[in-house]
Amino acid sequence: MKRSLMDIICCPMCKGDLVLEVTGENEKEIVTGTLTCGKCNIIYPIDEGIPDLRPPDLRE
Repeated sequence: MKRSLMDIICCPMCKGDLVLEVTGENEKEIVTGTLTCGKCNIIYPIDEGIPDLRPPDLRE
C-alpha cells in the first residue's frame, strides 16, 4: 500500500479517519500493518501491501 493512499481512504463502515500503524515496509510501500478507525475502533489489516477494508464479519 502506498502511503499516499492515506489521503483518500476512510473507514468503509462509518467514513471516519483511519490511523496507520506500520509493522513492515520496503522502499516503495507499506507491506504489513494495520489501519484503525478512530470513530468505531475497527482494525483493518494490511497484508502483502493490500489493505483489507472488508467488514470484520466478512473476513476469514
